[in-house]
Amino acid sequence: MNNQEIVAKLWRLCDVLRDDGITYQQYVTELTYILFLKMCKETNTENAIPEEYRWDKLVEKAKIGGIDLKNFYKNLLEKLGNMQGRIHEIYQGAQTSITEPKNLEKIIRSINDIDWFEENDNDNKRGEKLGAMYEGLLEKNATEKKSGAGQYFTPRVLINIMTMLIAPQAGERCNDPACGTFGFMIAADQYVKRNTDNLYELNIDEQEFQRTQAFSGCELVHDTHRLALMNAMLHDIDGTIYLGDTLSNYGKQMNGYDVVLTNPPFGTKKGGERATRDDFTFPTSNKQLNFLQHIYRSLNQSGHARAAVVLPDNVLFADGDGEKIRRDLMEKCNLHTILRLPTGIFYAQGVKTNVLFFTRGTTDKGNTKEVWIYDLRSEMPSFGKTNPLKESHFDDFVKCYHAENISERQETYSIENPNGRWRRFTYEEILERDKTSLDISWIKSQNTSDDYTLSELLEIIKTKSENIASAVVQLESLIGEVDE
Repeated sequence: MNNQEIVAKLWRLCDVLRDDGITYQQYVTELTYILFLKMCKETNTENAIPEEYRWDKLVEKAKIGGIDLKNFYKNLLEKLGNMQGRIHEIYQGAQTSITEPKNLEKIIRSINDIDWFEENDNDNKRGEKLGAMYEGLLEKNATEKKSGAGQYFTPRVLINIMTMLIAPQAGERCNDPACGTFGFMIAADQYVKRNTDNLYELNIDEQEFQRTQAFSGCELVHDTHRLALMNAMLHDIDGTIYLGDTLSNYGKQMNGYDVVLTNPPFGTKKGGERATRDDFTFPTSNKQLNFLQHIYRSLNQSGHARAAVVLPDNVLFADGDGEKIRRDLMEKCNLHTILRLPTGIFYAQGVKTNVLFFTRGTTDKGNTKEVWIYDLRSEMPSFGKTNPLKESHFDDFVKCYHAENISERQETYSIENPNGRWRRFTYEEILERDKTSLDISWIKSQNTSDDYTLSELLEIIKTKSENIASAVVQLESLIGEVDE
């Protein structure tokens, strides 16, 4: 079976658990507990797992089934959660949501029956296939709007473009302070491997650095942290993935990085959450503004440290602390590029986002001389399930970005071509704008009507109906908990 077929088969197993009241997100977490054991067996990495809790023992118990299987599985989760290292991190606090033993039995048997590999696949090849399969499963969960997991998943197309333009190099320390399922760091690792003959061009010490120190992250949500750990393990990455809040003082330890790639969560910090960092110059309740402060402060001052960050529009125009943070960013860093992203590419309908590309200066003053803005939003279709985002949509931006030498960039905007998408603004021009706003658009709409196209309207209706269905499911679940 190819990866797509395996992902589809694993996803269909979720139907088995609906009678147990298990959500999509719970299902993927539950599947992670079971798949970890299967994958360790397939890649010959079972040594750290006690023999009585390995995959073959679980399959053996599944043949017996009933309450014995359920009790064995619960005991397995507890025992592995009390172990050391990555096994402990993945299984810490693990509890099963499956109440019906026959459902557990069916999942174990189905996974055991999947034809995963070719006969001549070695352990490395098997690991690569398993990693791709697991990422496919995470992506399926994210694109299934009823799962609510889209907030942890950035479109793969966008991740690849951002990673390619930032171009992480072997020997650099890369970080994602809001890592979700670790997608950005997986992409960074794959980029380095493609450019070093799968690390074979590096010596032994350099290869070990790539595996254990080059890629790190932090995730606040425990179950998502498990998925990140699993994803990293399947891609042979053993870097640190913190379980904690980057925006609390816990995040102070994350610094000195060469590269940051991230899509931090949007929203406002509510009462009762962890305290804001006490080292921020401009404390604010706006999460994304705080993440932005953390990111540019976490880069080292070598002159080469750089970041690409997905942020919503309000970061570009918020007044008060928002303006102060933008000015501070442009002083400490060379904010050389802003990409205005089209709508419809994230889980929430209508969210307007941008990618900020910047390089940390060797000093804290006068680093931004000009900002180049590419407008990929105006006069663009709304993207979604019926019109997916493709890498080809970024071709012109990549060409204009001119990663080989950004000093040789050429505007496509001009008096003769006022709708050119690529435009340069000097630092002085930006300072003259109200609130030092970076929310700049200039392309005149060719459509005088504000009406949605039929395809856009259908996409919105579909999204809203899915959101309502998801809310009903969650409400029913809450009612059930209250009844209990």
